[in-house]
Amino acid sequence: MLDNIRIVLINTFHPGNIGAAARAMKNMGLSQLYLVEPRVFPDDEADARAAGAKDLLESAVVVNTLDEAIADCQLVIGTSARNRTFDLPIFDAHDCARKIVGEAEHGKVAIIFGRETMGLHNSELQKCNYHVYIPANPEYPVLNVSAAIQLVCYEIWQAHSKQDYVKRDEPYPLTRDMERFYEHLENALRKTRFIIPQHEGKVMDKLRRYFNRSRPERTELNMLRGILTSIDETTTKLDAAETKPTPIQSQDKGSDQ
Repeated sequence: MLDNIRIVLINTFHPGNIGAAARAMKNMGLSQLYLVEPRVFPDDEADARAAGAKDLLESAVVVNTLDEAIADCQLVIGTSARNRTFDLPIFDAHDCARKIVGEAEHGKVAIIFGRETMGLHNSELQKCNYHVYIPANPEYPVLNVSAAIQLVCYEIWQAHSKQDYVKRDEPYPLTRDMERFYEHLENALRKTRFIIPQHEGKVMDKLRRYFNRSRPERTELNMLRGILTSIDETTTKLDAAETKPTPIQSQDKGSDQ
């Protein structure tokens, strides 16, 4: 189960934080470390801070984009100490760990940690299903990234050890399947002219947020894709009917008798 839980670090600036993250993970039984465009890695300071968890650094997966890091995950959770302008379900670290462990029995889960200076961008949080925070002093709630990882990993270990989680049997779609759905949905909305190029607004951002928050199950997503396919077929037929040339009726011209 714990092998299905990955920690994802984005644009980590200080290599020591990567090493400290690996050590925090190994303390709590986690081993899957993904690094999205780290500023410096590998590095001697990362090795030194990892102490006995250097094996996690050696097996760390380094990728260029967040999409690569989460494509095969069915649950993606973003961490942030700040409230954002868009609404995601919010859990504290304890409740979030119970959900993570419950879903890790059936699929991969990613917990994303952002940059030391600014955390996660809004565009990155939009790829998440939930938002987790660590309750702290409201006058200074910002934690060092490795300390935040330690606390989240601790709660995951506690939920796992105590079997304190809710089991989930129905599988959810993977992130890459949801991305294909969003692409299909946008194409269908453009065909039906629901999205107008001159006035697009934030339709897709809001729909993405809605579906990430509501989390359709795999069978429900298949049904939604079927509906979109039906729309595609109907609009194609209508477009063909509109562009089909009208036959010119010939007129017989009889001669005068």
